[in-house]
Amino acid sequence: MEAKLKKELGTAMLKSTGHSGGGCISEGQSYDTDTGRVFVKINHKSEAKQMFDGEMASLEAILKTDTIKVPKSVKVIELDTGGCVFVMEHLDMRGLNKYSKHLGEQLADLHLHNKRLMETFEKEQQTVGKGAGQSDVAVVGKFGFSVPTCCGYLPQVKKIYCICILGETGLYYGCLVFKSLLFLIFSSLQRNEWQDDWVTFFSQQRLQHQLNMVENSHGDREARELWAKLQLKIPQFFTDVEIVPALLHGDLWGGNVSECTDGPVIFDPASFYGHSEFELGIAGMFGGFNRSFYSAYHEKIPKAPGFAERNQLYQLYHYLNHWNHFGGGYRGSSIGIMKNLMK
Repeated sequence: MEAKLKKELGTAMLKSTGHSGGGCISEGQSYDTDTGRVFVKINHKSEAKQMFDGEMASLEAILKTDTIKVPKSVKVIELDTGGCVFVMEHLDMRGLNKYSKHLGEQLADLHLHNKRLMETFEKEQQTVGKGAGQSDVAVVGKFGFSVPTCCGYLPQVKKIYCICILGETGLYYGCLVFKSLLFLIFSSLQRNEWQDDWVTFFSQQRLQHQLNMVENSHGDREARELWAKLQLKIPQFFTDVEIVPALLHGDLWGGNVSECTDGPVIFDPASFYGHSEFELGIAGMFGGFNRSFYSAYHEKIPKAPGFAERNQLYQLYHYLNHWNHFGGGYRGSSIGIMKNLMK
């Protein structure tokens, strides 16, 4: 593999830094090269290229917004022996601490980026001599993403990927160090087919898919009956709410955020264009975000009426995923949310 990396990266030096680790399928390793240190994710499964292509597309999309720091992508390389590696910038990171407020501000900027592009584009169309197609901004008017992505805690096609990297600075991609325990990140492919309507996208490509898996695996009558009623009520949660497609990280839990010396970092994204509130669903489920984060975020994106109910709806998606992946321990939370939303 190292010979392949040297050739593809055009480097004479490829020296392991000693920062390495492994998970149930993927492994990770940092290397020093002629042009600096890189971080390499390694996966030997046949689906690895699609997985890494999705992550690379996500990182590049976020990077282009110039709103929040992410590792810079270098290259996805197919291995001669099967599988694939994803080479990216190595960042020395530690647990989120002093930059929580900055993370809230910058995440809001990420979510507002496409809306601001739309506003700029509309102004340009009203300017004399500036016709359609002459703007350099890339405006996205639908919900979805250009490629499938892999989202942590979303075992939608039963493909599990995890990686644990622990080095001198404490936190590396895909691993959160908490009281000396390593929490694995599970990922799977998720569809991102473009839709004009957010409610349709979320209901069909997120909730419906998860409920189908519950039905196939568990045949849970109560879940089936609750979903039959809830899906009819979902549009009511979005009455009079303006939803502009926002570029999302897609899997923003505490294990996918960190900080460097100059500010916050987010990584392991599963990006798509969706409702900005979706991002805060899983963020509120497992901790890792303090009051300053939320205050800074909502100062730029205030809570719209009905936020609490929609937050439950977005958390339902993740609880259903946990139920499908980890079993019945998450059934109670899933059923409970559906009952609450039906009141």
